[in-house]
Amino acid sequence: MHESLIADPDAHEYPRPLLQRSEWTRLNGRWEFAVDADARYRRSADVPWNGTDITVPFAPETSASGRNEAGFFDAVWYRRSFPAPTMQSGERLFLHFGAVDYHATVWVNGAQIGCHEGGYLPFSFDVTDALVGAEAGAVMQEVVVCAHDDPHDVAKPRGKQDWQKDPHSIWYPRTTGIWQTVWLEVVPASYIGTLKWTSSLERWEIGVHMHIHGVRRDHLRVRVKLTANGTLLADDTYAVVSGEVNRRIALSDPGVDDYRNELLWSPARPTIINAEIELWAGRGELVDAARSYTALRQVGTQGDQFILNGRPFPLRMVLDQGYWEHTGLTAPSDAALRRDVELAKAMGFNGVRKHQKIEDPRYLYWADHLGLLVWSEMPSAYRFTAESVRRLTRQWPDAVMRDISHPCVVAWVPFNESWGVPDLPTMPEQRHCVQALYHLTRTLDPSRPVIGNDGWESVATDIIAIHDYDEDPARIARRYHSDSELPSILEKERPGGRRLVIAGHAEKTTVPVMLTEFGGIALHIEGSSTWGYSRSATADELLVRYAALLESVRSISLFAGFCYTQFTDTYQEANGLLTMAREPKMPLAAVRAATSGSR
Repeated sequence: MHESLIADPDAHEYPRPLLQRSEWTRLNGRWEFAVDADARYRRSADVPWNGTDITVPFAPETSASGRNEAGFFDAVWYRRSFPAPTMQSGERLFLHFGAVDYHATVWVNGAQIGCHEGGYLPFSFDVTDALVGAEAGAVMQEVVVCAHDDPHDVAKPRGKQDWQKDPHSIWYPRTTGIWQTVWLEVVPASYIGTLKWTSSLERWEIGVHMHIHGVRRDHLRVRVKLTANGTLLADDTYAVVSGEVNRRIALSDPGVDDYRNELLWSPARPTIINAEIELWAGRGELVDAARSYTALRQVGTQGDQFILNGRPFPLRMVLDQGYWEHTGLTAPSDAALRRDVELAKAMGFNGVRKHQKIEDPRYLYWADHLGLLVWSEMPSAYRFTAESVRRLTRQWPDAVMRDISHPCVVAWVPFNESWGVPDLPTMPEQRHCVQALYHLTRTLDPSRPVIGNDGWESVATDIIAIHDYDEDPARIARRYHSDSELPSILEKERPGGRRLVIAGHAEKTTVPVMLTEFGGIALHIEGSSTWGYSRSATADELLVRYAALLESVRSISLFAGFCYTQFTDTYQEANGLLTMAREPKMPLAAVRAATSGSR
């Protein structure tokens, strides 16, 4: 175990990087803990607390939590005390959770303050009225969390979490309860509640959209100051109208490509525009202040190409599951998240497809600042029911809105390989579900491509994404090097035995086509039970096969991009370019040359 990676939780950076305030406190560390295997208990007083503890934010299934729990259990309980920060008159205290899997109920000082459903998304509660003591900061407060997570429920968005007792095939250990940072934040009576950034190259401008929450006040104004590379870009003040600010900030367009390239965000030059935001009252009173950032960049599709900042941009991505051996879905440290971004770039990739996981915002922070494109994908349910549809249509929009302002995010993927909609070709209601999620996503964010169902059986998509694990580079080349028109290829080929496009839904024949899963070559370890789509006996053989496969895929003019499987080994699935401990199986420079075609 690489102990150095599991840093002191207080060394982590701000957990919500796009809206940062100065007054906040992390509640990670030791909590009292109890397993409620049959979900029998309804309140903290019923729980047999016996001195057992856990290290938050690591899930009880992980060794880093100190629990290393195995098997099935329906609920877990957490309890800890904390001193409430000293607050000024009118200020409010919010309790934030980065993610709790799956259904959380929260009490403070015995008062139930709220519930939340969805294992991959953040939520918050105003706990001010539940605090005790005339001077809250002088009295210890108690928070209790109960997380219900039925391990057998396959109609909820669970991603790669196995429903069998032990991990099998391409599914991994379960994640129960708190698995991202818990933190407190002090906000004023009126405060900046939500913030969204947009950008436009046609108008050379940044859009800022915010809602003011809390006590309604007249004559509020918002000041927005933007800087990049030490240069002031804008310093403007706007009136708050009906609790909102929706403004476009025009930037000076010099019309010179060299200057434009310095300001535009891309993987090669990830220029960040830093933002200082202040909320002012009518008499010159500073009400709230926050820091944020954005970027000037534009993505989309044009004909058969993916477009970044107005120009074709071939995607070289790697599939990233976002698991660590000893910490599960939770990164062992902020440094580990940064290192993952650096390793992907070091291997020649310009993007990642975050697979079956809504990733920690801190990963997106590093992808924004270091320059790595991200496809964001909804964790799948595995049954199609009215309940699974309800859950998806509530949780996926929240995932989109959480990450919509990150410049690194360039595509949305609501479904993968027809998981959760297994009968797309024959069931109209399942096709309607995929189409509905596609159009809902395009409604929430018209600025990014949406891949309705990554892999095959497309019924609504901006990019035709193909999964093909044929290990023979020559067969891959023959299959997709064709003189036929694209509709003929889509009709003829059946990777995985599935149609690429459902009959009657091939109207878009000029969309980009990408090979978004392929490879999956495992490095065989003698005596192990590792799994892969194919195997290599040695690291040298792995490199030869990887290079040949990448050369073939890069040569296929049909493809506007690719995504290799995968970034790291993930438990028993040993087809990563890196081990699960992030150790390279091959020299990084050699992998980079094979990925990019450079020498």
